[in-house]
Amino acid sequence: MNWNQLISNCRLGQEHRHLERHDDRTEFKRDYDRLIFSAPFRRLQNKTQVFPLPGSVFVHNRLTHSLEVASVGMSLGNDVAAHLAAHTSDLSPLAAEIGQIVATACLAHDLGNPPFGHSGEKAIQTFFTEGPGDYLQAKVSENFWTDITRFDGNANAFRLLTHSFKGRRAGGFAMTYSTLASIVKYPFTSGQATKKKFGFFATERGHYEALAQMLGIPQTGTDRWARYPLVYLVEAADDICYEIMDLEDAYKLKLLSLEETSELMLGFFGDEARQRICHRIDEEALTDPNEKIQYLRACVIGKLENECVKTFIDHEDEILAGTFQGSLIDNIAPLQHDAYQRCVGVARERIYRSQPVLDVELSGYRIMATLMELMVEAIEHPSRYYSQQLLWRVSSQYDIENPDLEARLMAVIDYISGMTDVYALDVYQKICGISLPIV
Repeated sequence: MNWNQLISNCRLGQEHRHLERHDDRTEFKRDYDRLIFSAPFRRLQNKTQVFPLPGSVFVHNRLTHSLEVASVGMSLGNDVAAHLAAHTSDLSPLAAEIGQIVATACLAHDLGNPPFGHSGEKAIQTFFTEGPGDYLQAKVSENFWTDITRFDGNANAFRLLTHSFKGRRAGGFAMTYSTLASIVKYPFTSGQATKKKFGFFATERGHYEALAQMLGIPQTGTDRWARYPLVYLVEAADDICYEIMDLEDAYKLKLLSLEETSELMLGFFGDEARQRICHRIDEEALTDPNEKIQYLRACVIGKLENECVKTFIDHEDEILAGTFQGSLIDNIAPLQHDAYQRCVGVARERIYRSQPVLDVELSGYRIMATLMELMVEAIEHPSRYYSQQLLWRVSSQYDIENPDLEARLMAVIDYISGMTDVYALDVYQKICGISLPIV
């Protein structure tokens, strides 16, 4: 792969159109603005990140997480762009936009996540494998069955950005090829997935194939491609933010003590750097515990950002050859790598299995499973009275009346996965008769 081909401002669905522009924004900045002002992006404010949506303590949701990831992604991309400009001859001027491309992809990376986080994903998957939807296996193709039983927010994000929903233009959001390629962490179909994660549904395989051909991303097997280089930066920004910000949220919710949180964050630094950081805290009289944690968090994010850029630069040849193994975080210096893994272990035991998280996952799973059951029954028996009442609730953009069963099932998944936590709960309560509207 080479940088001059990898960075392209060609737009999906508008490849042969001449687009008249009336301002000085680059095409990649237009991508960013298009996402910021979009309805799916706004809906992230009401989707669970890890902890239940805020009560007395405001913790991260998908929207604040995505904004923070985009900020870190911009720094990672800008640093890599500066290195390329200094060390690569005949570099395309578009390479200067790498920071913008990475930041935009970071905004989009969670767009496909359903309500209630990973429990929402599991509810969709297990409706077909463990629930009342298992009979559908005999009615659909093998590829489609693999897609829906391994439903994944990553693949759904690519669909959301590229699929032409009813009444929408060709190419979906009509994003640039480089931005779209940057969000595909797993460049293979569900049939090639080894850990259930995959990058795109069979319905969008042609879109990714077109991106790969245009950008020069080599195919490494049947329905499998090398990773697009900027994916590593998007992934690193996400890895940095969710792990470190989850620690801060856990401290605010009193799942971790001040001492535990401080020690985990200081673990990313050697003795001299630790002393310098502690001296700076004393020098600036940061006696407020929250301010102290915020300062430590900023130091850790800065350190990890530098380490990930260094790793990317050190392994640039392997990344361009498609032979680099693992993520950037997996390959940073041992001190920071070990500190990060300690955080992962603490998060697994003390955060992700905590009662507040388990409670929202349990309730979210039940809500999503019920919505899936009722909506699939409705598309299977649309002439029934109750089915008609349900289907009338669905927005016209979803092809819920398509004569093809697979298209109708995807329309149900599109509809339910696009809900916010609050809206899913509201629909669940109304259709189950738990709360009736006051007349």
